[in-house]
Amino acid sequence: MSIWWSLHLRREAASVPLARRLLLGTMETAGVDPDTSYDLSLALGEACANAVEHAGEGSVEFRVTAYLDGEKCRIEVADSGPGFPQEPVDVVPAPPPADAESGRGLRLIEELADHVHFGNRAGRGGAVVSFDKIVKWRADAPLVLTT
Repeated sequence: MSIWWSLHLRREAASVPLARRLLLGTMETAGVDPDTSYDLSLALGEACANAVEHAGEGSVEFRVTAYLDGEKCRIEVADSGPGFPQEPVDVVPAPPPADAESGRGLRLIEELADHVHFGNRAGRGGAVVSFDKIVKWRADAPLVLTT
């Protein structure tokens, strides 16, 4: 079983809960375990909030794409803002201080997902946050892959 969807959302605060509700509804309908769904929706909310806050002056929208495929869910949030600061490949950015106002959402995404990538869109500019998580299914999942 495979489900994917993509949204182009206005860069405004109301778009964040809309994206989360759509993801939660899709996960519930498919039969994904509620704890897994909640973790993914919280991480999605943080990624969307980041796009809304940091996408830049000329950016009016951002894109959310979600793939639910077998045992994994992958989510990508892309905007057309200035992107993440470029750092040398061998430099790992230090986590923000606990009382910092910026960067906490990205660290939360790292805690909630199994694999996370923060990058920039090639050629067009903008940030891309992608993350995935191994999916746990409810016992009564209607769309789980059967063998």
